[in-house]
Amino acid sequence: MKLVLMGTNAFVVPMFEKIKNAGHEIMAVFTRAPKPAGRKKILTPSPVHVWADANKLPVYTNINDYNFAPDMIVVVSYGVILRDNVLASAPCVNIHPSRLPQYRGPSPIRTAIYNGDKTSAVCLMDVTAELDAGDIHMCREFEIDENDTNESVEKVVSEIGGNMLIEYLDNPSAYPSTPQTGTPSYTHKWTGADEVIDWNKSARQIHNQIRALGAGRTKINGTDVKILETRIENGELKIMRIQPSGKNPMDWKSFVNGLRGLPIRYGE
Repeated sequence: MKLVLMGTNAFVVPMFEKIKNAGHEIMAVFTRAPKPAGRKKILTPSPVHVWADANKLPVYTNINDYNFAPDMIVVVSYGVILRDNVLASAPCVNIHPSRLPQYRGPSPIRTAIYNGDKTSAVCLMDVTAELDAGDIHMCREFEIDENDTNESVEKVVSEIGGNMLIEYLDNPSAYPSTPQTGTPSYTHKWTGADEVIDWNKSARQIHNQIRALGAGRTKINGTDVKILETRIENGELKIMRIQPSGKNPMDWKSFVNGLRGLPIRYGE
């Protein structure tokens, strides 16, 4: 099958690698343009861009360059709105990591973890002009552990989604589509402001916030810190790793030792 692949983020790469290894002809790869990264703001290509270059596949970073007639377009975490000329050129399918129509939008995994969901799903769906509203061909559930992070769940989604794509592309007619049912809910892009910890929230809510967003920002004894990893033990929040401003990450015990016996003041 002749395919055009569209994606950006790191967890997309194993899915595209499975498609390549299955013997499909990849006509082109579309991804987001390089972005400044690091303190020196060096323009850095996306993980999908790096993968495509390594496999000598033609890469495009501007959707306006689209001029193809594939058998199918596969979209996973691309982050670009597809216009009519793209959608009219071939059937277009997408992997979306939620139990649609729940958590449409840009951050379904983080949102599920933040909300403390114990299960979620991966859906293979048609791409339409309306955001994440296409008919569904396949949907497979998975569990979310209480200590799973965005990174660990992405690995699960990548494995499940890759297998779904291989099955579907091998015989699309075996997986007819069905409309989504239920009331949609929508996610948003998380920002640094969402990382600020409200110590009035429960231990579980703070734990979910940190594992969903990768860090929780606060002050401890007057020092700006990022809390990087936590656990819940006997209903209480246990800090595992922390990063004081301007310093490298460290374990909680090392940080506390540096306080030299002072009482710990959270959020001040």
